[in-house]
Amino acid sequence: MAQQIKFGTDGWRAIIAKDFTVENVARVTEATGKWLKQQSAQPSIVIGHDCRFGGELFMQTAAAVLVSQGIKVYVTQGFVSTPMISLGARKYGCDLGIILTASHNPPSYNGFKLKAKFGGPLQPEKINEIERIIPETCTIDYSGFSLEEAIKQNGVEVLPLEKDYLDHVYAHFDIPAIKSSGLRLMYDAMYGAGQRVIPQLLPETVLMHCDHNPTFRGQAPEPIGKNLEELASYIKSHQNIDCALATDGDADRIGLYNSHGEFIDSHHIILLLIHYLVKYKGMSGKVAIAFSVTPRVYKMCEHYGLEHTTTKIGFKDIAAIMVKEDVLLGGEESGGIAVKGHIPERDGIWMGLILWEFMAKSRKRLEDLIEEVYEIVGPFKFERSDLHLSEALKERIVSQCTANHFTYFGNYPIKDTLTTDGFKYILDENRWVMIRPSGTEPVLRIYAEAPTLEEVREILKATEATICGIDLK
Repeated sequence: MAQQIKFGTDGWRAIIAKDFTVENVARVTEATGKWLKQQSAQPSIVIGHDCRFGGELFMQTAAAVLVSQGIKVYVTQGFVSTPMISLGARKYGCDLGIILTASHNPPSYNGFKLKAKFGGPLQPEKINEIERIIPETCTIDYSGFSLEEAIKQNGVEVLPLEKDYLDHVYAHFDIPAIKSSGLRLMYDAMYGAGQRVIPQLLPETVLMHCDHNPTFRGQAPEPIGKNLEELASYIKSHQNIDCALATDGDADRIGLYNSHGEFIDSHHIILLLIHYLVKYKGMSGKVAIAFSVTPRVYKMCEHYGLEHTTTKIGFKDIAAIMVKEDVLLGGEESGGIAVKGHIPERDGIWMGLILWEFMAKSRKRLEDLIEEVYEIVGPFKFERSDLHLSEALKERIVSQCTANHFTYFGNYPIKDTLTTDGFKYILDENRWVMIRPSGTEPVLRIYAEAPTLEEVREILKATEATICGIDLK
């Protein structure tokens, strides 16, 4: 029996050569093409891949299947980021975009993401329709397909998506102002698909891991503190960097460092972006945040008179709102953020450029801009802990959370519990902790916020001890 292929919160991801095979990519693509032909009389798809192993081969496989189905196919030249595919789908009026990427997952993985013609994630109900018609085996013979021949015969067209993206950046940012600001900037691509963008835009930027390495040097390309120790160490030892940006494998998530080599989490980034876009650029609109984002965003919105809403975790729910309503910003705790004036899609480089422009225009350090945010919402720190537990223990903890079993975490009494997506325990107006099982990994995540980092870690430790039945005495 063929392997069942399931799409998670952000596409189908699997281990290369084990489950992510040419045949399985062909199966998913056949279902995608069959579904699309029911939606459009003259369907078209743009396909791209990131820097992972086998990207070109998997792209050619998808192209072969779609061309055989009579679908107009556009491909990219070399690797591209997810935002480039999303922007390309919208720019060229394609019905769908396919990006072959496993985003921030370990190098042994690859994946298959679907993008809608509006330039953001295809909605879950449509993905479910495709998932239901994935065949047991691909019924199309794709073995003799030549991408080069198909391009020569105009069956497949090559699009300059990287150039399109750069042109889009130049049209929306004051790049000369950043260049002439005297800011000493640094960028870590984590060997991902954003590696060619910043060197072209801002050639004086100090670069790290901006070369092609499909193994990502053995590390998951997720821009979080524990994966960016080399970047932090460089900033601390050289003491000549004002701000550093990092992006993940497909460049849709952001990581950020200040001049002291301190990691700036997405909660602070979201608040900084709202502050700049409203106060300094005069923009307005609704703010949509995922359930795991700091409630201090509500304070910021109330300060500026902005409407706000909270969604389940997963950018697709934020994108659905951005397509229908006037949204200034949509953001997740995991580093995926989108803003008005771009596409309804996460884009790590775009967010980094906004912050660099903010620093350049205001002539202030990132640390000073964060203090401006604190004047509105108060100072805070945040950290997340990922617990790799047995499935039995994970299920037991989730069951206990569901049954309202916990009343204290260490010395912290629980004042209120929110259950939009996971379990968010309000400890007081400045402290909260959240427990949520990952939808794509064998992990239980614990999130915590408090006025100081020391207390955040104390809350995380107390929560882990309580839910795992550990005696800290």
